[in-house]
Amino acid sequence: MSDDLISRVRFNEQGLVPAIAQQYDSSEVLMMAWMNEAALRETIESGRAVYFSRSRGERWVKGETSGHIQHVREIAVDCDGDTVLLLVDQHGAACHTGDRTCFDATRLTIPDIS
Repeated sequence: MSDDLISRVRFNEQGLVPAIAQQYDSSEVLMMAWMNEAALRETIESGRAVYFSRSRGERWVKGETSGHIQHVREIAVDCDGDTVLLLVDQHGAACHTGDRTCFDATRLTIPDIS
């Protein structure tokens, strides 16, 4: 089953794919990070979110140092195969700034124009 999912993923020229982490029970969008094939495989096998840090050039397990772990409940691949969606149970902050999500800081509400 995991090989079927991985075979659908279209990694970019750097061997990476964007991964969106979303809280499984509230649909709250938590963060975006990158995964390579090894990180995706480890995520599937361990049930913990594993990403690839472009700045450090290495894998990182979400919460390994902070304790703010993500237990993965479900993984989906979009219709084009170029984005992965992780439905997770987030424990603690998802953002490195300490915010619940990486999308807390700046929001713009668009008025209803209908």
